[in-house]
Amino acid sequence: MRTFSSRIRQLADTNYGTLRGAVRVLLGQVEYVLGRTEPYLHPRLQDTHRLVFVCLGNINRSAFSEAVARGQGVHTCSIGLSTTTGHPAFHKAIATAQPLGLDLASHTATDLSDYRFRPTDLLLVMEIRHAHQLRAAGYPAASIALLGHWAAPHRIHLHDPHELSDAYFRTCFSLLQSAVQGLVLDLRAAGSPCIRQ
Repeated sequence: MRTFSSRIRQLADTNYGTLRGAVRVLLGQVEYVLGRTEPYLHPRLQDTHRLVFVCLGNINRSAFSEAVARGQGVHTCSIGLSTTTGHPAFHKAIATAQPLGLDLASHTATDLSDYRFRPTDLLLVMEIRHAHQLRAAGYPAASIALLGHWAAPHRIHLHDPHELSDAYFRTCFSLLQSAVQGLVLDLRAAGSPCIRQ
């Protein structure tokens, strides 16, 4: 018979990656309720020419999000805030994306230092701290948005699945897929030029 604490741990591992992930998700939602995420929720989609998905390593979350967006006919790329340009997607990311019809086998990471910003780019971050890092590096707040704002269910913090369970990889990628699809609907409604005709 499983104990209450083991059930809680399994719930956290499946839905949030870890207990720490659950806490970060909760803190992200609190920041949202308090209005601290407001600068990153309402980008000018009608002026967006390219979606740039941003995470830490560009081998899991942003790589997958880029593949989803590209499959929706969106002009897109992805970058990592602290990675090595040329690294392949993580093996669990490749395996999790495949049943969803997405191939990450040819993906290679791009570090922020190798990315060339365009004023019409929309930088879509997975975590609030990523937005703060981009701001500290000089990127304008108007060019940054929290991807989780479009997720179903709404989740401001999209916790990194790297080295976590297969179950959480599936949860994370499901959230990312719903977020990208929700964003693409808004882009289409706004007449964004990043949607390929």
